[in-house]
Amino acid sequence: MTPLLRKGHFLGAKLRSIRKRNGLTLEELSSRCIQRDAAHAPSVSYLSMIESGKRAPSSEMLELLAQVFQRDPAWFLDESADFELPAPATPSGGAAKVPLEPAFLFSKDVLQAAIPELLAQTGTSGRQFAHLLIRSHQEMSRNDFPDLERAADGVGERRFPLSVEDLQRLCRRHGLEIRWFDRKPLLARDKDREVRSMVRSFFEPPRVIYANRALQSDPARLKFDLAAHIAHKVLHGGDGLKSAHATGGEMGGSPEGGSDTAGMNAQDVLHAWRDFECSFFAGALLAPRVPFRRFLARERYRVEPGTRLELTPAVIMRRMTKVSPYPYWHFFDAYPPGYLRAVYRGNGIPLPWGNLAQVSDPCPNWAVFRMIDAPPRGDKGSQISVLSDGDRSLLYCCHSHRVKDMAGNPHVLSVGVDLAPALDANGVASRDVIDSIFAECVHRRGEGRIPKFATEALVAVANVLNIAWIEDALQQTARIICPRSSRCPRPERCEGAKARPSRAREIDDVKEEILGKEIPSPA
Repeated sequence: MTPLLRKGHFLGAKLRSIRKRNGLTLEELSSRCIQRDAAHAPSVSYLSMIESGKRAPSSEMLELLAQVFQRDPAWFLDESADFELPAPATPSGGAAKVPLEPAFLFSKDVLQAAIPELLAQTGTSGRQFAHLLIRSHQEMSRNDFPDLERAADGVGERRFPLSVEDLQRLCRRHGLEIRWFDRKPLLARDKDREVRSMVRSFFEPPRVIYANRALQSDPARLKFDLAAHIAHKVLHGGDGLKSAHATGGEMGGSPEGGSDTAGMNAQDVLHAWRDFECSFFAGALLAPRVPFRRFLARERYRVEPGTRLELTPAVIMRRMTKVSPYPYWHFFDAYPPGYLRAVYRGNGIPLPWGNLAQVSDPCPNWAVFRMIDAPPRGDKGSQISVLSDGDRSLLYCCHSHRVKDMAGNPHVLSVGVDLAPALDANGVASRDVIDSIFAECVHRRGEGRIPKFATEALVAVANVLNIAWIEDALQQTARIICPRSSRCPRPERCEGAKARPSRAREIDDVKEEILGKEIPSPA
């Protein structure tokens, strides 16, 4: 009997437990091993036999498996160790929920009457509100829309990558005709601002796609537009109830033209939902889940290799939040001075600003804000951030790119992960790591080097998650960020607070001041 067989009665169960905890299939674990050492990497069937106890790995193979999960090989052989790892924290997607109580005030009839008035009084358009509903639904469901994935797989047959010629053939197969037009960028009105906009393409029912000839020299954007119009034909029969594709609009859509009408109607929600479906379908068609997940694993989630496939950074980032086995992602597409064209918060990260009301004191230390104002070191970068939100501290790593849309407007794409669940799943107390980074940043006036033990824990997490830009971020200083600079925890307020206009004192502040004073005893 080999030493591994004598000492490894629970080895298979431990391997299965840690593999599932990290969301890897047997095929993906085999691929990860091949990336590190093809000579000793186990096949899918051999891994299955190890997990079922029918085979024991060689010492070289065990060392390889330990490297993938950043464990000591002895952990797999320690029969006294608990192989059911502690469940990671599960942050809910999106904004915090509020109780709808008293129930009679939140009845369907009352909400149907109150919501239109609320939108009219706040100047919120129906399309904006519809996008907020869709965003919340998307975050609550963690980007899981299997019907749309299956529909895209059926059309593209999971081929990856697809070329422009492939998309044009799919258009013809579904009876679609492409007609080209010439239009330059122009100034368009979008709510309370003018933006430089450019009409990219639109659908004319029942079968014509009108596309800007400028897309012919931009294959990545052309592929996305064609994929979205194919989606409209497949999902909705090409009835034309779909927004045009144009640059510069906020909250996922095209500029609204001259319409300043607040309130909403049923068509607002229908159009917004259809636009979302077509966009999601397009991403799934261009980056099918299984082959794209393999691609990301090979490239360690770097965004730049996507250009070889003629995919936009936005498609790469948005799809990685869906296909990754790790569920705690966020994504921002931000235009200056702080308009959000797209948001996804599967990890529940608080928003530092929004579209419906511009805040006067945004924290300037968010990577996306720093890159909007001026690229700190080139047009891309990674950052470790401790977010202080009330009495809790959260730990994130993001990777951001400063790009230009088709009309030449600069905007920032940023994708990131919540690191706390990964630390906990890897057997490290996330609170200790976060507190140590926070203390170092406070000591260094808001920006500091990551302590050695925290760095080692995060390097291990980066290797388990297979995300290269986490290690890139560890070469930089970490920063404290907050939802508002008026609540900045730094010893010296960040720059966002200096430009903030003074405000009247609030009643709660006065009450706290009164209650905080020592009240003398009566004589």
